[in-house]
Amino acid sequence: MNPSATYTEKELVNLLQERSEKAFSYLYDNYSGALYGIIHSIITDPETAADIMQDVFVNIWKKIESYDPTKGRLFTWMLNIARNAAIDKLRSKSFRDSLKNQPISENVDINAGLAINPSTRDVGLKKIIGGLKEEQRILIDLSYFQGFTHEEIAKVMNMPLGTVKTRIRSALIQLRTLIQ
Repeated sequence: MNPSATYTEKELVNLLQERSEKAFSYLYDNYSGALYGIIHSIITDPETAADIMQDVFVNIWKKIESYDPTKGRLFTWMLNIARNAAIDKLRSKSFRDSLKNQPISENVDINAGLAINPSTRDVGLKKIIGGLKEEQRILIDLSYFQGFTHEEIAKVMNMPLGTVKTRIRSALIQLRTLIQ
């Protein structure tokens, strides 16, 4: 592949849907770092995060036909696949059991890092989130930082599911304006 080749998002999606291996290599080269960062912020074990990232790119390859550009950008779609895969792994029984089987000192360090030491990447984002209304901050925190599903948030907050989805969507729109 020509290392200086670039694609528009539409060209990239079309080539991926045509099963272009060059386009897939381009996709991996240009997006793997960002997706790994998201995965690693949820799953702190580098080997497990790398395994999840490999699975994410396989899923992207298999599901590229389901990408709908009217619903958002390609990167956002891939980010959601990566985030959901990492959260699924975090919630899986086999992953929780693997944490139980670690020596106590390692297990304590992992859990302490998740609970006490927020990622430095999260600090700037959390500062921006401070500009939202309190209810919006809570919903974004539950959804994106704590990994709750919309259904779980609806139960915890005692709200209808549709209301949760609408309020999270409006919070994300508000965040977009705060970031710009």
